[in-house]
Amino acid sequence: MLQNYLTIALRNLRRHKAFSAINIFGLAIGIATCLLITLYVLDELTYDRHFSKADRIYRMGFSGKFNGQVLDATALGAPLARQMRVDYPEVEESTRLRVSGNPFVTYGNRTFKEDKFVYVDSNFFQVFDIPFLKGDPKTALSQPNTMVITQATARKYFGNQDPMGKMLQLKSWNNTYKVTGVIEKVPANTHFHFDLFATMLNHEDAKQQIFANFNFPTYIVLKKGYDYKQLEAKLPTIVNRFIEPEFKQYLGATTADLRKADNQMGFFLQPLTDIHLHSHQYDQLEANGDIRYVYIFSTIAGFMLLIACINFMNLSTAGAAKRAKEVGIRKVLGSVKEQLVGQFLSESMLLAGFALLLAVLIVIFCLPAFNSLTGKTFSIFSIAQGWSVAGLAVLCLLVGLLAGSYPAFFLSSFKPIAVLKGGNPTMQLLSGSRQSGLRLRSVLVVFQFFISIILVVGTTVVYQQLTFMQNKKIGFDKEQVIVIHDTYALRKNEQAFRNQLLQDSRVVRASISDYIPVGPTNYDYSPVFPEDHPTQNVVMGHYRVDEEYVPTLGMELAQGRNFSRDFGTDSLAVIINESAVKSLGWQKDPLGKKILRIVDGNGTKRAYTVIGVVKDFHFKSLHEKIGPLIMIMGENSGSILVKVKTKDIADLLASFKKQWSAFPSDAPFGYSFIDQRFESVYRVEQKIGQILGIFASLTIFIACLGLFGLATFTAQQRNREFGIRKVLGASVTNIIGLLSKDFLALVLTANLIAWPIAYYAMNRWLEDFAYRISIAWWVFALAAALALLITLVTVSYQAVKAALANPVTSLKTE
Repeated sequence: MLQNYLTIALRNLRRHKAFSAINIFGLAIGIATCLLITLYVLDELTYDRHFSKADRIYRMGFSGKFNGQVLDATALGAPLARQMRVDYPEVEESTRLRVSGNPFVTYGNRTFKEDKFVYVDSNFFQVFDIPFLKGDPKTALSQPNTMVITQATARKYFGNQDPMGKMLQLKSWNNTYKVTGVIEKVPANTHFHFDLFATMLNHEDAKQQIFANFNFPTYIVLKKGYDYKQLEAKLPTIVNRFIEPEFKQYLGATTADLRKADNQMGFFLQPLTDIHLHSHQYDQLEANGDIRYVYIFSTIAGFMLLIACINFMNLSTAGAAKRAKEVGIRKVLGSVKEQLVGQFLSESMLLAGFALLLAVLIVIFCLPAFNSLTGKTFSIFSIAQGWSVAGLAVLCLLVGLLAGSYPAFFLSSFKPIAVLKGGNPTMQLLSGSRQSGLRLRSVLVVFQFFISIILVVGTTVVYQQLTFMQNKKIGFDKEQVIVIHDTYALRKNEQAFRNQLLQDSRVVRASISDYIPVGPTNYDYSPVFPEDHPTQNVVMGHYRVDEEYVPTLGMELAQGRNFSRDFGTDSLAVIINESAVKSLGWQKDPLGKKILRIVDGNGTKRAYTVIGVVKDFHFKSLHEKIGPLIMIMGENSGSILVKVKTKDIADLLASFKKQWSAFPSDAPFGYSFIDQRFESVYRVEQKIGQILGIFASLTIFIACLGLFGLATFTAQQRNREFGIRKVLGASVTNIIGLLSKDFLALVLTANLIAWPIAYYAMNRWLEDFAYRISIAWWVFALAAALALLITLVTVSYQAVKAALANPVTSLKTE
């Protein structure tokens, strides 16, 4: 029986090639989209779960609020890890990291800048059990000046030589480390990725006993079965014992005093497996994902698959008339309804199988572009894993049953006597269930366009917000500003190199500072005290700059003057931004007022005079409001910001590189552009916009296939009506209008339902931005116009075909 079902199914597919191709292609797109999104979602959800102790590892964090400024940190004081083991027996292990810049590492004549270098405690690989290729994870970092590297790093420095025991020199810090272990690599779905792990045993910062010095990401391992919330409830004790005395020394206020002023602070614990999707502190080791996007994409995947199944139903139902005689003859010859349902479901399953194979081919073809879009490294093996094969088989079964269920019961319900007499089978069936069938198909079309309109609105709003961020006045000039990196490697020649750059007529200005107001840069936050209220602290960002910094970046002064070498007292002068003026309560006349800064570990304060107020500029992303900032004049080697004016950037950079090579340096010439750094800050939003745009296009395309099927069905159903109307004088335009208006009404209904939901969803998304657009009315009008236009274009073929048909033919056969 099954063989007979399949034979007939294949015969019918060959007989109706175009219809079958549309059906298979629509399903394939839905399944392929679902597969790609599933790969992404599962990868996001499995971050850090590969560690054997993942369910017991927690990262400690600090959350504080000081005079309205929120400070959430994932890097903590050096002694905290040890203190947790001493004070709390439920803590089995604790370990720390310390990211200390990007050193230049040398072996023989090979020198590389390592941007994935980290110091770790000696027990790091016992907490994070990354498999070793060489060495012992328990002892690899137990001695000073030892290092574990990845296999790729070993090949980079040593080629095919055995790396064990080899010595790598950190030229930036004039230190040498022995390679005592080799790992393959840090797994991709991990919240940190480093290539060189140096022991922290001889790191001076690691020996500090200051709890409020936030430099060390700290992890603890709890005993099995212990509820971390119980330990979290005990953490205020740490604050009272260690943080309060330090605050009293540095700030001149106890935690009780701070809390009276509506300030808050305390430690918290975050499960390791929550870090990637649920952690948004500013000092993450890497850019994290976002659980909201996982929910959004999962929903889209489900909707895409559902829409594809809806199309299958509509298209199969639309072709029902072509199978009418077959159903009638089968029933006369003794076939029961269950057998007919089995026949049509087997055809549906076969179609789903072909669609699944095509979907896998589409996924393989699209994987490179998908990887580029998402930043992942999926391959064909990601699909070919055991669970994937089983999942695909189940998916095929479910899609076949879901997509074929309605057509199967619809087709098997034709009345054989009326069919064999030559009547219209669809009219016969609908005589008993016309209204219910019509309502169901109408609901399906409304649902398809409901999803499409939400995606169109979402895509438009995302692009509007991106355009707003790119065009918003950010308070400084980001165009044609080149950042030359690692200029500290020039040592005493850094100033000479800057002066030499200024000899080029294409160079307008140049400033030496490693504080860059966009992209990866130095961040230094610490409290300052207005001299008239010495116990009132305000946490501010600190920039150390030279006198060329403000004019090089085109910043505007609202009051006062810039730094100048002509004023010897400017070494004790500061420039503050407008937000700092408000935070300090100096709106009337801030110039000449004194600010007290802590200048050493003993809490010693020094007075600085305000000589200028710079207009607010965005030194963080537009997700955050501009906070208070203080600029101090002083040497800060690391980068040179160069304002240029030329169309031939390539030739200018070649000149810079040649001048760099004339100075002795351990570092290669490296550079970036401020405007490119600015764009990279919003790369996640750009990708979200691209993905939404692609999904919106696919959803509309699939919805159009379903609309085409329903238009075909309706035209067949109303052939007799159109014939009578034409005989009675109806024009082609009248017939087209009759067939189109019902579909336009459905799409308009979908718009009215989708608008409030789309508005709510995008408003929630925009809440993540401190500086955002308002959603304009025309966004919804655009979505409606687009949907209506697409509907007209899709339905027009069947409408024109029905309108031009010979009425004699339809009246003679209906």
